[in-house]
Amino acid sequence: MKLDFTRWLPAIATTPYRKTVLSVAGVAALGGLALGPSAVAAPLTATPHAGAVAAIDLATGANRASGTPESGLTTGAWQTGSIRSESAKPTRDELIPHGVEGAQSRVPLDDAQTDNARTIIETAKKTGVGERGAVIGIATSLQESKLYNLGHLGAYNDHDSQGLFQQRPSSGWGTVDQITDPEYSSTAFFDALKNVGGWRDLSLTTAAQTVQVSAYPYAYAQWEEQAADIVHQLW
Repeated sequence: MKLDFTRWLPAIATTPYRKTVLSVAGVAALGGLALGPSAVAAPLTATPHAGAVAAIDLATGANRASGTPESGLTTGAWQTGSIRSESAKPTRDELIPHGVEGAQSRVPLDDAQTDNARTIIETAKKTGVGERGAVIGIATSLQESKLYNLGHLGAYNDHDSQGLFQQRPSSGWGTVDQITDPEYSSTAFFDALKNVGGWRDLSLTTAAQTVQVSAYPYAYAQWEEQAADIVHQLW
């Protein structure tokens, strides 16, 4: 079982894969940590420890004290429609075809999180899961890592879970270098999603849970609306 993290002891490392990996020894606001082509998620608890905020700012070049906009992403009040061109933004009905389940959560996004969201969306296009798959992927990453590319969590790590989706090398997701590469980890997630029969007709939490096998199977649902807003704006 994953411990309920109450402290952040962050350290920053960069690698040659165009990525920034955040390694933290304790996480208060992180979602779940994945098991195999399946995973473990924990519910949202508290806000990050100040030390973690400082480490994230260092990694991303953010300046929260000056009030720098965190991502330019806004909450969506966008219109629906039944027909669109390939270049048009996806509609709400396409992104949330089954409606949201339960209360929704939101977190502000900085540049690093937004870049990781863009990678997930571009990978969704490449792997053929489209805009609905992108919503599922981003909601899953919001729950698992808050869209941060996390390295090892030290003594508080859930086994060897790492990356955007908290995938485990020991469970067959790939090497540490692979699962902490956002494009690789996104591709691995979407390849697993495509193996879920009828995933497009499933609720987000059921589709994500089938891939992640979480101890908190309903935790993914709370991110569906924010994930849809992100996909609508970055598609």
